Amino acid sequence: MVGPPPQGEPPRGRPAPARPAAPQILGGSLKAPLWLRAYFQGLLFSLGCGIQRHCGKVLFLGLLALGALALGLRVAVIETDLEQLWVEVGSQVSQELRYTKEKLGEEAAYTSQMLIQTPRQEGENVLTPEALGLHLQAALTASKVQVSLYGKSWDLNKICYKSGVPLIENGMIERMIEKLFPCVILTPLDCFWEGAKLQGGSAYLPGRPDIQWTNLDPEQLLEELGPFASLEGFRELLDKAQVGQAYVGRPCLHPDDLHCPPSAPNHHSRQEELLLGGMTRDPQGQLLRAEALQTTFLLMSPRQLYEHFRGDYQTHDIGWSEEQAATVLQAWQRRFVQLAQEVLPTNASQQVHAFSSTTLDDILHAFSEVSVTRVVGGYLLMLAYACVTMLRWDCAQSQGAVGLAGVLLVALAVASGLGLCALLDIAFNAATTQVLPFLALGIGVDDIFLLAHAFTEVPSGTPLQEHTGACLQRTGTSVALTSINNMVAFFMAALVPIPALRAFSLQAAIVVSCTFAVVMLVFPAVLSLDLHRRHSQRLDVLCCFSSPCSARVIQILPQELGDRTVPVGITRLTATVQAFAHCEASSQHVVTILPPQTHLVSPPSDPLGSELFIPGGSTRDLLGQEEGTRQKIAHRSPPCACWNLARFARYQFAPLLLQSHTKALVLVLFGALLGLSLYGATLVQDGLALTDVVPRGTKEHAFLSAQLRYFSLYEVALVTQGGFDYAHSQRALFDLHQRFSSLKAVLPPPTSQPPRTWLHYYRNWLQGIQAAFDQDWAAGRITRHSYRNASEDGALAYKLLIQTGDTQEPLDFSQLPTRKLVDTEGLIPPELFYSGLTVWVNSDPLGLAASQANFYPPPPEWLHDKYDTTGENLRIPAAQPLEFAQFPFLLRGLQSTADFVEAIEGARAACAEAGRAGVRAYPSGSPFLFWEQYLGLRRCFLLAVGILLVCTFLVCALLLLNPWMAGLIVLVLAMMTMELFGIMGFLGIKLSAIPVVILVASVGIGVEFTVHVALGFLTTQGSRSLRAAHALEHTFAPVTDGAVSTLLGLLMLAGSSFDFIVRYFFMVLTVLTVLGLLHGLVLLPVLLSILGPPPEVVQVYKENTEVLNPPAPQGGGLRWGVPPSLHPSFARVTTSMTVALHPPPLPGAYIHPASDEPAWPPSTTPAASSSSTPISRGPCPATG
Repeated sequence: MVGPPPQGEPPRGRPAPARPAAPQILGGSLKAPLWLRAYFQGLLFSLGCGIQRHCGKVLFLGLLALGALALGLRVAVIETDLEQLWVEVGSQVSQELRYTKEKLGEEAAYTSQMLIQTPRQEGENVLTPEALGLHLQAALTASKVQVSLYGKSWDLNKICYKSGVPLIENGMIERMIEKLFPCVILTPLDCFWEGAKLQGGSAYLPGRPDIQWTNLDPEQLLEELGPFASLEGFRELLDKAQVGQAYVGRPCLHPDDLHCPPSAPNHHSRQEELLLGGMTRDPQGQLLRAEALQTTFLLMSPRQLYEHFRGDYQTHDIGWSEEQAATVLQAWQRRFVQLAQEVLPTNASQQVHAFSSTTLDDILHAFSEVSVTRVVGGYLLMLAYACVTMLRWDCAQSQGAVGLAGVLLVALAVASGLGLCALLDIAFNAATTQVLPFLALGIGVDDIFLLAHAFTEVPSGTPLQEHTGACLQRTGTSVALTSINNMVAFFMAALVPIPALRAFSLQAAIVVSCTFAVVMLVFPAVLSLDLHRRHSQRLDVLCCFSSPCSARVIQILPQELGDRTVPVGITRLTATVQAFAHCEASSQHVVTILPPQTHLVSPPSDPLGSELFIPGGSTRDLLGQEEGTRQKIAHRSPPCACWNLARFARYQFAPLLLQSHTKALVLVLFGALLGLSLYGATLVQDGLALTDVVPRGTKEHAFLSAQLRYFSLYEVALVTQGGFDYAHSQRALFDLHQRFSSLKAVLPPPTSQPPRTWLHYYRNWLQGIQAAFDQDWAAGRITRHSYRNASEDGALAYKLLIQTGDTQEPLDFSQLPTRKLVDTEGLIPPELFYSGLTVWVNSDPLGLAASQANFYPPPPEWLHDKYDTTGENLRIPAAQPLEFAQFPFLLRGLQSTADFVEAIEGARAACAEAGRAGVRAYPSGSPFLFWEQYLGLRRCFLLAVGILLVCTFLVCALLLLNPWMAGLIVLVLAMMTMELFGIMGFLGIKLSAIPVVILVASVGIGVEFTVHVALGFLTTQGSRSLRAAHALEHTFAPVTDGAVSTLLGLLMLAGSSFDFIVRYFFMVLTVLTVLGLLHGLVLLPVLLSILGPPPEVVQVYKENTEVLNPPAPQGGGLRWGVPPSLHPSFARVTTSMTVALHPPPLPGAYIHPASDEPAWPPSTTPAASSSSTPISRGPCPATG
């Protein structure tokens, strides 16, 4: 074996060529973009070299920092409150909700537990004795639910919501009424005597059986108690409430029931009449049939239950607290749902669906729980894929352990990012726990594959201690560009003002940032350690064992091989041919590196023809692409191991794609896809129903579906605020109520009943006591100075009529004959408004409860005593000016999001009109909390996408320093977003805040599939088609691996029990990944081959008639000559060969190193000009 010639001398017998022409930069001088990029890559090179020198320390410190951040998961808080998750931040609704909570507190007045009964055969009538009897059976079973907690038994009568309990001075009567006062149960069974069976209260009076609602006749009871207590006021209260004989005066559902009272109208007959869901009436309004029944039990809130039993003898020994009250209610509700759903046999003609507020909370908690099985399964699948795709037959090039370490690092980065979010007090939600771990894994592993691919393509001759620096130099720009765009995309998605989605977007951005740091800082340390493993000739994965592979490199100087023979034992021969041109006296030269020949035979025909082999240079050293990858060889492997994605892209995919007719077909197909997507975009509807979130096939989903179909009623309220004078704004308040009541969606009250608002109840009550006063005055029972003989209502009116509202002279008896509590226009005198409000609130608890006024501040307590005629009892304290009151309404017929939006817009318009009249009001209720976002959702979506596309353009233009290319990337990304939106329409996926976040994030995720191809094209020389082919050859494999890794990360979402996760995350993100792959590897190369920007560097070749042929070999045999594909200006051909018996452990060990090339003076060294731009890097110190 002959050694190389001394440094500075050409090979013997071969004169040194004249200095060939140097690469010429467009415009005649080096452009600023190349200098800036070279500087940036010089920094990356220095970073990589530093990491390689201290790879062990970097890895240790990186793992330590990641582990410390991951500990933040211990303080993570999972938010399941719908209001906290779904109400827009900073919106009008959030401000109104905050105002409501400031005035009324955090809780609702009651919670609802519902039973819905539907026939198993759709469309059947439920107005049958059998169906009503089954409903009674289910409701009765639910009403008898008991749970034992804290050593006590809790039944419905103890925890139910009771509205308007009156205050009675007689202690015995008060205790009896408290036990008998009915729970609020909204049921069609109240139309029948059997409705009494749902009430569990009872009381005892000597000489008669236990008093229960099944045998209670309130009128008869008051007659019996009359001699023992003054119950006139209570009797008037019952008369106003029209209680009458209560249940004993109602028809029996089953007249043959032994307990059916004789007073029932149909004691021996049948009657069926009910208000139901899915009703059908005749033209006269008579009920003909119905398809559903509903019963609703109202329970106290935890705070109310706590206050009710605080200090009670039943709870004094258990340390009674609000948390215990909440636990009691939750346990009762779960038992309620369980028993109600199991009460009917499976073969019954009817089915009962039960639901409670706790059921919804349980669903949200289950929705937010981390599925350990799916997370572990997804990460194991990714580990297996990374290991298998990076394993090689060549032990020296195999990277299976690198793949495993990379996936584990990404997993740790995800955990540390989420831990940092927890430390920053960003609450987790279902999207965080169900989606983000898989999405972040898929995105993060993309860059791992890119770095691993690039590390195997480090140029020949790179010193061992500079491998990591060279890898980061070539790929750092790509990784930075994709990661920055992903971060910007998720930060822009945080513009969506929904708290759950804003938290998800911020968490995703932080996780991507942590992954970026790991990929740029920690993973290169892993690559450096693996380089030491390869240099030490150890097995991949099982690094404790030495590799059986050995390396013997034979350097053969340029010479002929006599008799066409190869030394014994050589299994593969590679030749690298460098051609130099002798040009003008400018002492410049050009260099081209011809494709390697794996055998001493003619190279295989290239599908792209000789275009790939014409002299050409590249700036790929600046951007992570290396033309010299074809110089690397391995030992003989099985035939199947010779195939890879890069080879497929070079020899099959790129030649086919870049043919003229294929380009035309691609443009037509993608144009058709865009057109179909534009049509599909018109099919996208707004909305996200609760049935979309609850798993299909569950009992909860069946209930919600039945409720949406048959009982689409929503309780809402029209809230009036402070800041205006209620007493002088009564006409405006009545007008506001009338305007609101006229909305299409508002359910009007029965014609026989007055409107259910506090102002109407208050005014009607005043008119009632005014009528009683007038009667008493006319009969002489009331005089100017006495009301002792008046009725209770007359005495109340007397006290109100003498009020002046003046603190100095509060009473004026001379007003009695002339003053009225309500004037002829139906308005209350302003000076009496707040005094009368105090009297009404304390004297008409049933009317107050029915009005659901919820006054704040509440009027003061005041007790009326007709027999107390002192001045103190005559003086009525006026209520404070109101800051909060509400009118209740029912909205009906709200099926689609368009219905909700129409109702919301009408309500807002009514409030705006009232505002112009001086009344400050806003609507309140679940439709306004959860559906008002759709008023501006599409505007928010377009704004976020538009801003993000502009940001992406700026980022790409800044890092690529090529606005032309940045514009093409943004064009492709906009097409992807539009097509994804259109496909959502065809898939029936509705537009809500969740798809909006994915659509916004799709811009950033799409950069993963486009920027690598764009970089490869931008930094390659030649025609547009040639540059597109080069870009595909070098990026097809990492982009495809990245897409597959993303799909594997998403695959585990398909196994979610929540159809919502499958439809809104898995399907949408999968479509996004497929679109990204098609646009990045099919459409973008075609567009670049047609519209791509010019290359940054152009080689200039000059004709020279002087051709120096090498001396002929001295014997026959294989001769080296100028290949026919070389440019005619080439004047000298030098050859060098590296012969390897077996694959050595290092890629650079068997590639002809730069230091072993025929040495030329520094000014004429070919290697010095093999790159078309200067590389800003210096030598790295040797690894210690």
